[in-house]
Amino acid sequence: MEKLSVVIITYNEERNIRRCLESVDSVADEIVVVDSISTDGTKQICSEFDVVFIEQEFLGYIEQKNDALKFASHDFVLSLDADEALSHELISSILKVKNGFSASGYSMNRLTNYCGTWVHHCGWYPDRKLRLFNRELGNWGGINPHDEFFLNDKKPVIHIKGDILHYSYYTVEEHYKQARRFSDIAAQSYFDKGKKGSIFSLMFSPIIRFIRDYFFYLGFLDGSVGLRICYMSAFTTQMKYSKLINLHKRSR
Repeated sequence: MEKLSVVIITYNEERNIRRCLESVDSVADEIVVVDSISTDGTKQICSEFDVVFIEQEFLGYIEQKNDALKFASHDFVLSLDADEALSHELISSILKVKNGFSASGYSMNRLTNYCGTWVHHCGWYPDRKLRLFNRELGNWGGINPHDEFFLNDKKPVIHIKGDILHYSYYTVEEHYKQARRFSDIAAQSYFDKGKKGSIFSLMFSPIIRFIRDYFFYLGFLDGSVGLRICYMSAFTTQMKYSKLINLHKRSR
């Protein structure tokens, strides 16, 4: 059976990290945690497991994940966030592919739990992620805070059965707080890449986002939770473009 490193980045994840570490125990030959100098019990919980624990300042989601790959001992890496865990079916799928990696990368669906409810629509599921890959053949990219792993070779990615279980927000207040933070990061990332906002994008992008997620992505089937999620996605989009416009105004 081939070797696999599990790489996780953390910051103040004491309520999530134990579940994550327990879920990867049967598939990992090595677990690497790169922590952004947590001030809670994250480090103490990790010390209860056979973990390589690295502390360094947060570089940005994409940058931190790329940097974390260099600490892995094995070429094949399973990358998870601390608020994620593996379903039993996904554990079985990973054990099967470890018998002999035939692809450069493997994708899987991610199922998100929102305030205690599993969300099956809103564009949140199936949320296909490339998380198992040969680290030598690609790198993390995208626009912060939305990272994505890109493979350099042209071999097809194999999709495997099972879900990454994502425990996102425990309260609506947490969602609002994260929406403000993520819109700050996204606006700055857009600005750094030379992207510009406009009154049109500020007014209509949130509306388009809501219509897409609630009607085309069937968010209404998730009931009141789906309505809240679609509203929050539109709200975050509006904040992102508003902050982007303000960044350009200040730069002038």
